[in-house]
Amino acid sequence: LFFVGYADAQNRTTVGSAQDESPFAQLAGGWSGAGTVDLANGRHEPITCRASYDVLEAQNKLQLNIRCASQSYNFDLRASASHSGDAITGNWSEATRNAAGTLSGKVEGAGFQVVAKSQGSSATLNLVTQGNKQSGTIRSQDEKAEVRGATIALQRG
Repeated sequence: LFFVGYADAQNRTTVGSAQDESPFAQLAGGWSGAGTVDLANGRHEPITCRASYDVLEAQNKLQLNIRCASQSYNFDLRASASHSGDAITGNWSEATRNAAGTLSGKVEGAGFQVVAKSQGSSATLNLVTQGNKQSGTIRSQDEKAEVRGATIALQRG
């Protein structure tokens, strides 16, 4: 696993819309932004990212593609997820490292807490969306990973 995952949300807020609105609805569209990637050698590099989210099947399924690049690191993540109640499940793949695995987690207010697993490694990801702004924190659980984590802030459009 490279470093994908969804860590636990510190900014827990609730969406001010109908109770039955899909937690994926607020993600639809294109996003871009920047952040910092934390490398195993102790370096921190600026990273730029582009994300697109397609919400499908009565807003119960999500297809996503996130591409990020820093001076020495890049990744191309694709994932497919579905939700039922507060539970999220799915699969992911990362093209530049030929890695793939499963996703599992839960909806938390305006965000998601997800664990991404592959054979022998895992990572956590926290994703919080508020209006046209989105923040994500990724932390690898693999001590041998070349990337230990990342923090990114995206904006719709």
